[in-house]
Amino acid sequence: MANRTGACVAGLLTAGVMAVTPLAAQDLTIATSVPSLGFPFFVHMQNELRAEADSLGVSIVEYDGQNSTPKQTSDVEAAIVSGVDGLIISPLDSVAMAPAVQQAIEAGIPVITIDRRVDGVEGILSHVGADNVAGGEAQGELIMELFPDGARVVNLQGQPGSSPAIDRNQGVHNVLDQHDAYEFVAEQTANFAREEGASVTESVLAGLDSPPDVIVAANDDMALGAQQVIDEQGLDIAIIGFDALPEALASIRDGRLTATIEQMPGGQSRTAMQAMVEYLRDGVEPEPEVLLTPIAITEDNIEEAERLGELN
Repeated sequence: MANRTGACVAGLLTAGVMAVTPLAAQDLTIATSVPSLGFPFFVHMQNELRAEADSLGVSIVEYDGQNSTPKQTSDVEAAIVSGVDGLIISPLDSVAMAPAVQQAIEAGIPVITIDRRVDGVEGILSHVGADNVAGGEAQGELIMELFPDGARVVNLQGQPGSSPAIDRNQGVHNVLDQHDAYEFVAEQTANFAREEGASVTESVLAGLDSPPDVIVAANDDMALGAQQVIDEQGLDIAIIGFDALPEALASIRDGRLTATIEQMPGGQSRTAMQAMVEYLRDGVEPEPEVLLTPIAITEDNIEEAERLGELN
């Protein structure tokens, strides 16, 4: 770990611009923090962060937020105290995690956010993620392709306060709200969780006079929970998820899940780690924002999925 004098990255004032003093490669230690390793998406993201760090020859300290803002805040504070050289974080809540991220920046620790943003904090080095609004729009466009004459839609929304949930919901509405033939008959959060996806779907179906045409979910866990209920009730309802988890890909391959959205979480992880290491080693300023463009994955183009090789 690099020696510090009040900061992990020393600043040199050159022609009025704050420059970075490169750190010795063997001394770099980068903290990584994800919302919860209880979600397969973040397990994959963390695995890719670790793999890229190994390939670049740097050490990482891994933190699991355990789906708790106080826990993730405590983790960031621990990383600051330990004197890490950089922080790559996917915040559980884009607003609630702002004070902890601000604290890291004020301690001189470069911060890159990944997958999820942090709102209202100045000085974040870069954000690497998917264009989640575009991903939600891809869901909406697929619904229009599958149901050109209109559809009744159930919308399983993600965790309130998380930027992907907000953006994906906006994207779906951007597309479908322009056409009166597409009606949202129910919209409810299932908190990105499979069990809640199942329970909310069951409750929504019980309250409708007739089944919807399609269920659109802000992640695959909720979509797979909905699929379980649909299978149990013997209904024919299109289901569109988001994240392209291996289990979702297998379900698409087997003709059960209709589609998912690929947002390249491995690509996000590797890009973020590369940007952090280049900044610390060589003073290379990353782009303030790097957004990968999500695509809809159906049985017709399943070979384009990042994690296809993990299917049994």
